[in-house]
Amino acid sequence: MSTSAPARRSIFGRPSKNDGPRAGFRQLLPFLFEHKGVLVWVAVLSVLAAAATLAQPLLVGQVIAQVQAGEGLGLLVWALVGLVVVSSVISGYQHYLLQRTGTAVVYSSRRRLIARILHLPIREFDARRTGDLVSRVGTDTTLLYAVLTQGLADSVGNALIFVGAVVAMLLIDPILLLLILLVIGASIAAVIVLSGRIRRATRLQQDKIGELASGVERAVGSIRTVRAAGAAEREEASIAATAEEVYGVGLRVAKASSLVVPVAGVALQLSLLVVLGVGGFRVASGAITIASLVTFVMFLFFLVQPLGSFLGAITSVNQALGALGRIQEVLDLPTETADDEALAASAQETPVETDDVAIEFRDVRFRYPEAAVTARQKAESEARVALAEARIDTAALNPVDTPEDDREVLRGVSFRVPRGSRVALVGPSGAGKSTALALIERFYDPTGGAILVDGRDIRTLDRRDLRSRLGYVEQDAPTLAGTIADNLRLSSPEASDSDCERVLREVNLGDVIDRSPLGLDAPVGEGGVMLSGGERQRLAIARALLSAPPILLLDESTSSLDGLNEQRMREAIDTVSSDRTLVVIAHRLSTVVDSDLIVVLDHGQVVGAGTHSELVVSTPLYRDLAKHQLLV
Repeated sequence: MSTSAPARRSIFGRPSKNDGPRAGFRQLLPFLFEHKGVLVWVAVLSVLAAAATLAQPLLVGQVIAQVQAGEGLGLLVWALVGLVVVSSVISGYQHYLLQRTGTAVVYSSRRRLIARILHLPIREFDARRTGDLVSRVGTDTTLLYAVLTQGLADSVGNALIFVGAVVAMLLIDPILLLLILLVIGASIAAVIVLSGRIRRATRLQQDKIGELASGVERAVGSIRTVRAAGAAEREEASIAATAEEVYGVGLRVAKASSLVVPVAGVALQLSLLVVLGVGGFRVASGAITIASLVTFVMFLFFLVQPLGSFLGAITSVNQALGALGRIQEVLDLPTETADDEALAASAQETPVETDDVAIEFRDVRFRYPEAAVTARQKAESEARVALAEARIDTAALNPVDTPEDDREVLRGVSFRVPRGSRVALVGPSGAGKSTALALIERFYDPTGGAILVDGRDIRTLDRRDLRSRLGYVEQDAPTLAGTIADNLRLSSPEASDSDCERVLREVNLGDVIDRSPLGLDAPVGEGGVMLSGGERQRLAIARALLSAPPILLLDESTSSLDGLNEQRMREAIDTVSSDRTLVVIAHRLSTVVDSDLIVVLDHGQVVGAGTHSELVVSTPLYRDLAKHQLLV
């Protein structure tokens, strides 16, 4: 099943281009140097195995010479058998070490990737797809395994065998060796040409696999919505089209790789024909003996076998370097704290003007990074396609492409949050309310102005220290797969069961643990599917309360609650806000009318601030909002 390219773009975005960073062998070395001790030991074993292997043709030649001379073999046969056994044992142990080291390289690379991904700035997650990042951890790292197990480290011993065989063959018959090297040189040149194609095709293949993983993650993560919309077949067609692209690119890799195999075979066959033809003539002319020819033929096999491994190593390394380019792309990204020193130096340390201010916005301006804007525009475009397919008129929707000036989300926002007070941010959708909370959490940094917490510019504070002072409940706070206790202890791993039960009952969620014999260990399902929307929201609030932060940020904390639970939630918030600062975003003004301060935002600007009664008189926008909700 396939679909058109435009349809695929409407769901998956623009097709990826093979324009990412290209990794070189230098980028592979850090992964290998982590295990340099084992690799040195493998190299020593390779030398021993190569010496045992190279000695075998010499002993065979002596056996033939002594048989022709009618002399006894003595210990030659036993020595030959001993060399074969020793060579086999060494090769087996070497193979084990390489397998173990390859597994360790994959493990260490995955740990480095995971550590980097979990500390990337939020803007990177805005611009990238989750499935693609998961693919880099799972699929791309696996290709590093082949570097050690199928070529690179094993090439040390093979190189010694190759050089030793060349030297021995040179001593036996330089003319035969020259003819063979011409054949082998042509084979190596052909493989070098193919290696570049293999690396480029592998990079593209891994990009497509990332797109495929993203598509599957998107569809499975929204399976209920997909089923309810009757879109399962369309999603299947779109994912199948991407899988078809993966298949096509995989064929390109397979074709390029498959050409390497016959090259080694042709090199062996041509070399053998040359040796038998020219060598037989030279034996007949008396230039060399039969024993020397047999020894030369054995060295020929020892020469071609490492050559085949070397050609295979080229394929493996180039495939690994194609994947390593994607791995290195993530590892080279700066972490969230990488530019903190520069930001802290540029931020002016502001003295505490008053101990009564917990949070202050000073002429704060903010514009989302271009990648995030592009991602948002793409999402809007996809939504329009879906609405068009559903025959919904999109003429009234806001345009996808916004003027450059309109991309500034906050435009000179200033307000103060007194310590121990409850401050509400209200306004229409897109006014910048959630962005303000995200800036307080330092998910992003302002592009202008400053945000102060406890009298200090937050850019001068350590992020861990800052966030330890804040409890944050986002608008669509996710519920993690696992148990109720797992979700509660996400930010407070040492919390006791009694503390967990206490905060659950504070947010009117005690019935969730009462209805299951497992209590706190009751599973919540993938994404909290075993809880209602309101229960998931209250669980997120309980999680924030458990850490007992002095400042609590709530983004639409009551949006999924019915009237009764909303009232109980307000009572719980009243209880927990008695000794902490509260900043609340709400569309339901009934939940914030009793706030100490209400800040009204519109188009990224503060258009009013005061109490409910003051704003009804002074701010037309707030008065209109209150009228629509029957509060005036």
